[in-house]
Amino acid sequence: MTSYVVEADGGSRGNPGPAGYGAVVKDAADGQVLAETAESIGTQTNNVAEYRGLIAGLTSLLALAGDGAKVEVRMDSKLVIEQMAGRWKVKNEGLRPLALQAAALARRLRVTWRWIPREKNKDADRLANEAMDAAAKGRTWTASASSSPAGGAIGASGTAVSGSGAAGSGAAATRTGGGPAEDLLLFDTDDLGAGDFGGGVVTREPAERTAMSTGRGTGWRSPTSVATSLYLLRHGETPLSVERRFSGLGDPELTPNGIAQGEAAAAKLAGESYGIQVIVSSPLRRARATAEIVAARTGLEVVVEEGLRETDFGDWEGHTFTEIQRRWPDELAAWLADPSAAPPGGESFGEAARRVQATGDLLIERYEGKTILAVSHVTPIKMLLRFALLAPLSALYRMHLDLSALSLIEYYADGPAVVKAFNDTSHLR
Repeated sequence: MTSYVVEADGGSRGNPGPAGYGAVVKDAADGQVLAETAESIGTQTNNVAEYRGLIAGLTSLLALAGDGAKVEVRMDSKLVIEQMAGRWKVKNEGLRPLALQAAALARRLRVTWRWIPREKNKDADRLANEAMDAAAKGRTWTASASSSPAGGAIGASGTAVSGSGAAGSGAAATRTGGGPAEDLLLFDTDDLGAGDFGGGVVTREPAERTAMSTGRGTGWRSPTSVATSLYLLRHGETPLSVERRFSGLGDPELTPNGIAQGEAAAAKLAGESYGIQVIVSSPLRRARATAEIVAARTGLEVVVEEGLRETDFGDWEGHTFTEIQRRWPDELAAWLADPSAAPPGGESFGEAARRVQATGDLLIERYEGKTILAVSHVTPIKMLLRFALLAPLSALYRMHLDLSALSLIEYYADGPAVVKAFNDTSHLR
């Protein structure tokens, strides 16, 4: 099935001022331009022009490929991408009708949303400027011979359309799950806008395998070999977790309540039914202290694994989401939209994924057939769970992980990795 790319942009010379938009539809496989459209829209703001460009791009794709087409929408407007992905609210009443119109078009397609830097959105930017330049001269934009798709014709609406576009398949439209990343990113929920458009964000994956297993089987059949069991325990409470602050490589100690949470987890894990044989831990103090509490109950030693550390949040360490949004709005938006983007001085989720996956592979190989307890943090634990589930990076936004929560993955040499338990906090009740 053919996949597509829509690149869209809009601009205003004055904000508000003379405005225009441009959009281009490409074949995702080879980058061939299949359709271009642009229009001057009178005096408008940048954001209105950007939404008009998105609507024009989606409309062009539907005319070309029909409902159910798979498309990645790329824009250099962080506002539009984050709002359409469902992470930010549409607070401007003037934009809401345009956002709803765009969302209705997107529901007819299989859409992923991706923010890109302006320099990578040159085609759509060029078209928007051509439309504004034409309007300044009292003309209507039409596609030039140099800019229209090879062998293309000019449609009645001014859209340049290539004759090589695929017909629509008629497949039912589906949307991929996204949504607020409150738990993963320690967001303040009031800063998010998940309710208006239902998400649909799937950001670009890092270069990685999709899972640690071979992918055979479904988890319904009985295993035919001894499992390697990996229990995943999140550390106990710290002062930063109480205040919902980003806590990466900073090294806060457990609070008295965090110590009590560790003791409760240890009492559970020391039971014969668990049969813990190995304890490994992140090097960070909050995880290591939790692991030592369990080790004291089980008579085991703690092996420190550097790869189980939390993501490095760099300059954002110790700040709330609201504080970061106010001080680093552009950097935050880029980080939300692209897993290859890192906080200032920090580590991207793509880098964290590769590190955690390598560590997980190492543990399963080193302790094959044993029962392992790994004490770690939100990001590494969710990464390991999503690898086992063959899930995309956006699945992290759909998981909530409590302090001192216990999860379990079982790995079989002749079949899949199976998630047997998730976010169990029964020991805290």
